[in-house]
Amino acid sequence: MALRTLSTFPSLPRRYTTRREPNLTVIYRNPATSIVCKSIANSEPPVSLSERDGFAAAAPTPGERFLEHQRDHEAQKVVKKELKKEKKKKKEEIVRKVVDTSVSYCYGCGAPLQTSDVDSPGFVDLVTYELKKKHHQLRTMICGRCQLLSHGHMITAVGGNGGYSGGKQFVSADELREKLSHLRHEKALIVKLVDIVDFNGSFLARVRDLVGANPIILVITKIDLLPKGTDMNCIGDWVVEVTMRKKLNVLSVHLTSSKSLDGVSGVASEIQKEKKGRDVYILGAANVGKSAFINALLKTMAERDPVAAAAQKYKPIQSAVPGTTLGPIQINAFLGGEKLYDTPGVHLHHRQAAVVHSDDLPALAPQNRLRGQSFDISTLPIQSSSSPKGESLNGYTFFWGGLVRIDILKALPETCFTFYGPKALNIHVVPTKTATAFYEKELGVLLTPPSGKDQMQEWKGLQSHRLLQIEINNAKRPASDVAISGLGWISIEPIRRTRGTEPRDLNEAEHEIRICVSVPKPVEVFLRPTLPIGTSGTEWYQYRELTDKEEEVRPKWFF
Repeated sequence: MALRTLSTFPSLPRRYTTRREPNLTVIYRNPATSIVCKSIANSEPPVSLSERDGFAAAAPTPGERFLEHQRDHEAQKVVKKELKKEKKKKKEEIVRKVVDTSVSYCYGCGAPLQTSDVDSPGFVDLVTYELKKKHHQLRTMICGRCQLLSHGHMITAVGGNGGYSGGKQFVSADELREKLSHLRHEKALIVKLVDIVDFNGSFLARVRDLVGANPIILVITKIDLLPKGTDMNCIGDWVVEVTMRKKLNVLSVHLTSSKSLDGVSGVASEIQKEKKGRDVYILGAANVGKSAFINALLKTMAERDPVAAAAQKYKPIQSAVPGTTLGPIQINAFLGGEKLYDTPGVHLHHRQAAVVHSDDLPALAPQNRLRGQSFDISTLPIQSSSSPKGESLNGYTFFWGGLVRIDILKALPETCFTFYGPKALNIHVVPTKTATAFYEKELGVLLTPPSGKDQMQEWKGLQSHRLLQIEINNAKRPASDVAISGLGWISIEPIRRTRGTEPRDLNEAEHEIRICVSVPKPVEVFLRPTLPIGTSGTEWYQYRELTDKEEEVRPKWFF
């Protein structure tokens, strides 16, 4: 009992433990045998005699603790690194799955392939879909809508455009814009397309809202539609001047024709030079010719690039229907691995295509070279009793199909109006007094579009009126162009030029022309500098003298 009592108090003074007892001496000689005594208060852990007397491992020193801490830290870093690798691997698997599902889009229009709704874009036969999916060939599928479009059927799929209010089978214009919203957050090269026939209506002045600070290559399409004898030097200078006024900084300007391939090789070279590892996006207004341009671009690039040659097998569908492309279409067109994207057309409410029925859309698309139809007082038909008296066009009204009405309020005796647009729209001249009655009687008959009973019932008339005052600064050149968004333009000559004669001098009262243009309510009318077309454009067009600073900032144009 004495030994057990002493062992329970290891901190007693030394004088209480100096008494020699034989039993204790034996215990100290056998350090392997330990006697554990339990504390009465149970406040300390059990202590063996061997630990108390220095035979067990010593407590770790500060240096050992530091090394142990370092080893633990390194172990944690290894574990975190492994977890990060696993997380990255899972993320790559998710991305790979997304890429794999992206092949289930129609290569013609970019709509998701589906087998449930026949009337919706992207519909394909279920049996064909399962067969293609089994053999991993979904990328080669084209939807039923694209098949009809390729055979000339006019099928719109954008709600609120082409005279349709929309429905379950339609995609809204806002949804198409939303698909392009990511561009401003990506590093990309933008190729912006503008239709020369509808330059103002298809320009997309607020394109920076979509693409952010990404560089832009400006491509002018359909130059093959300009009249014969047009000097492309004048056209290129005119385009650059107008672009500079819109304060849109671009890398370069290219005049192209997807039909004749003129200027396309220059665009291909510029893309190869400027893409610098970035993806390339073809951007433009609806029905501006993006898909046709991509086909021409791939055809040109295929001569030197085998990747572009292989991409020609599955090209985007092109048609006259605004909204043919319903989603971004990825095309592998470059050896470096960058992608070429055909994007959905940006639908603009101020163009004629937004109000015309889909059946009448072909009438708005010129197919051949433009030939101006000129009118002055000498070309008018035999005047009737209701015709205004005078030797000018004052008091007359022009109807451009059923889409545009132009009332001549003030003009010179020699003033000439030349219309440039699709041949399908006939031009009629009547006295302004009888113009309203003539329009109501002949709408859908002589004045088309609109045509057909259904289109007539949905037609809301010419609700927008704009009064234009055109100043005459030089009688030897056209005063201005009046551009109708989505249709064409009217060139106004104060004094019609004839061969071998010079325009007369104007007096003080003859320096202004006034007209009133009426169009459907959302359609816009633009007043712009005259486009120098034909042989006469070369004669009167004047190049502006540039300063050294303007030469540096001004983009170069190519053809």
